[in-house]
Amino acid sequence: MGSTETRPLWKTFLVFLAPMLLSNILQSMSGTINNIYIGQMIGVDALAAVSSFFPVMFFFIAFTIGLGAGASVLIGQAWGAREPEKARAVAGTTLTVGVLFGLTVAIFGGSFTEPMLRLLGTPPDILPDATRYARIILIAMPGLFIFLLSTAMLRGVGDTVTPLYTLMISTALGLVVTPALIRGWFGLPQVGVTAGAWATVVGFIAATTWLAFQLRRMKSPLAPDADFARHLRINPRLLKGVLKVGVPTGVQMIVVATAELALLSFVNAYGSEATAAYGAVNQVVAYVQFPAISIAITASILGAQAIGAGRVDRLGAITRTALQMNVVLTGALVLLGYVASRQLMSLFITSEPVIEVAQTLLHIMLWSCVIFGMASALSGIMRASGSVLVPTAISIFCILLIELPTAWVMSHQIGLNGVWISYPVAFGAMLVLQSLYYRMVWSKKAIRRLV
Repeated sequence: MGSTETRPLWKTFLVFLAPMLLSNILQSMSGTINNIYIGQMIGVDALAAVSSFFPVMFFFIAFTIGLGAGASVLIGQAWGAREPEKARAVAGTTLTVGVLFGLTVAIFGGSFTEPMLRLLGTPPDILPDATRYARIILIAMPGLFIFLLSTAMLRGVGDTVTPLYTLMISTALGLVVTPALIRGWFGLPQVGVTAGAWATVVGFIAATTWLAFQLRRMKSPLAPDADFARHLRINPRLLKGVLKVGVPTGVQMIVVATAELALLSFVNAYGSEATAAYGAVNQVVAYVQFPAISIAITASILGAQAIGAGRVDRLGAITRTALQMNVVLTGALVLLGYVASRQLMSLFITSEPVIEVAQTLLHIMLWSCVIFGMASALSGIMRASGSVLVPTAISIFCILLIELPTAWVMSHQIGLNGVWISYPVAFGAMLVLQSLYYRMVWSKKAIRRLV
C-alpha cells in the first residue's frame, strides 16, 4: 500500500476512482457515438446489423471482464504483500488464458459466423452485413482480450491513470476512423457497415502498442519485458484463484444482461413509445450507476491490497469509506437527475407525451441507484478476500426471483410503471441480504490471501 497509508482513505479512494470513472464514461460515450455515426451516416439497417451481434459480443466481453476482475484481486493481494513476481505470474497466467480463449473464438467464430448469427434469429435482410461486421470482431478477439485484460490488471497495482490514457487513444482513433471509412476520407476505402469493426480493431491495436511502450518507460511491474515473458504460461494454482473470483463475476454480468432483455420484452408490450422511454431512462441510469460500479471495484482492489499487506484491520474502514462515497457521489448524481429530469429526457426524445412517460419512470427508480451502489460496495469488499459465490448468488437470486417476478406482477397490476418498481424492490432486497451476509458471516471469517 506504501504511500497510501499516509493520506486519508477518502483521498486514496478518489485518486484511484476518478480515472476509472472517466474511463467508464468514455467507454460508454464512444459506443453511443459510434452507433450514432452508423445510424445517421448509413441507416437503420446498418445499425440493426451491428446491434444483432451485440449479445454474442457481450458474452465474450463478460467472460473477459470476469477474468480481469479475478486477476486484479490476486494482483492486488500480491502487490499489497510486496511480491511483484507473484503479481507478474498472475498477469502472465491470465493473459495466456485470455489469448488461448481469444484464438479459439477467432478460429471457430470466424469460421461459423453466419450460422451462429442465423441461430440467433438475425433477420435475413441484414444477415450479410451483420456477418461481415461480426467476422472482423471475432477474428480480432485475441487482441481485444489482451487490451481489456491489460487495462483491468493494472488496477491491481493501483494504476488507473495509464488505462484511462489507453482508452482515450482507442476512443479518439475510433471516432475518427469510423466516419473516415464510411465516407472514404483521406483516400481510404468506403467499407460501409464494417467501418465500426475496423475502427475498433485499429483503436485497440494502436492503444495496446502505446500501452506496452508506456509500461516499459514507467518500469511498471506489469511491463512486457523479458522478465514478464517468463510468466507467459498457465500456472494451474494461480488460474484456480483467478477463476474463483472471475467466473461468478462473469456469470453475474450475463444474468443481469439476460434479465434486462426479459424486462425489455415486458416494456415492448406497451408499444414503441414505452420502448423509447425505456431506452432514454436506461441511458441516464447507466451514467448515474458508473460511480457505484467504480466505487465497488475500488473497494475490491484496496481491500485486496490490504489483505496482501496483512492489514485486515483496514477492511472495515475501506467498507465505510466506500459506502459514504457512494452516498455522496451517486447521491449527488441522483439529485441532479431529479432536478434536470425533463432536460435529460428531452436529449433523447422529442415527443412531449413520451418525455412525460420517461420522466415518471426515471422518478420511480432513480433514487434506488444509491441502494444499488451500497450493495455493490459490500459485494466488492467481500470479493477482495475471494468470497464471491454467496454475494454473486444473492445478486442473481434478487434479479431472477425478485426483480423479474415483481416486474411481471406489478406491470399487470398498475401498467408500465410497475416494471420500474421492480428495480427499487430488487436493489433493496440485494442490500438487505448482502448486509446480513457481510455482518453475520463474512466479517466473522478468518480473512486469508487466495494464493
